[in-house]
Amino acid sequence: MPLKLAANFPAIELLKQENLFVIDASFDSGQRDRLLRLVVLNLMPLKIKTETDIIRLLSNSPLHIEVDWMKIKNHQSKNTPAAHIEQFYKNLDELKDRHYDGMIITGAPVEKLDFQEVTYWDELTGIFDWARANVRSTIYICWAAQAAMYHFYGVPKYTLPAKMFGVFLHTMNEPYLPIFRGFDDQFYVPHSRHTDIYRDEILKVPELLLLSESKDAGVYMAMSRDRSELFITGHSEYAPNTLHDEYVRDLNKGLPISIPFNYYPDDDCSQPPTVRWRSHSNLLFTNWLNYYVNCPSH
Repeated sequence: MPLKLAANFPAIELLKQENLFVIDASFDSGQRDRLLRLVVLNLMPLKIKTETDIIRLLSNSPLHIEVDWMKIKNHQSKNTPAAHIEQFYKNLDELKDRHYDGMIITGAPVEKLDFQEVTYWDELTGIFDWARANVRSTIYICWAAQAAMYHFYGVPKYTLPAKMFGVFLHTMNEPYLPIFRGFDDQFYVPHSRHTDIYRDEILKVPELLLLSESKDAGVYMAMSRDRSELFITGHSEYAPNTLHDEYVRDLNKGLPISIPFNYYPDDDCSQPPTVRWRSHSNLLFTNWLNYYVNCPSH
């Protein structure tokens, strides 16, 4: 089944070029009551790029999905046209009376700040609390995962001595959970972050399960024991060139940055990167939709 988006949404044409089946809101399948309704709080600065990355993964499912896009009410995006935000995004006040099957909350480039120093912290935690009451299953990504674990469970974050940057090998602590169905024993995930959460801090919280880790990148995935919240510290949704774009951006800004780990062939940034995480990322989002959003009894 197709993934249904608002008419004229930029990702539609981009993904049709990849032969992915997406439709705009002018299409009426007659199956509206069977839709899975998702909402995405997109905190990333390059919103159209992030939208396309997420839709690419959601489109891999046979389920019929409709997506709304949420914004922070009092935060002005500097890297996305205001007209795009105005046309396609709504704030919590406009969506608070709706109930959703699933929600995705992205990372944000504010991780070096203490949580309470983030200008929209109070609004964000209000969205977290709203999601608990109005969403069947929520995925928190990267900084959002750290923020939600801190808000709900008091799990702190710690500043890393250098940016965690590259593609890292991971293993599963709970391999028989549905979220890992079809996974290999080891799998790769991109990471791009300046802060970390420690496994021991998660293990102190009886309401949390530590699901996946990396010897080099640390904690990757945790879940609430009622399975309604999934916390992911990496960027499984990243497109092949995202780490490259970040690397070039930081170099051009004169920021301290190492070449992404395990990304370019022979660490040669003039060569196209080797994509090691595509199958895992597709399985991750498909399993989430199938077993946590559509069939929450698993």
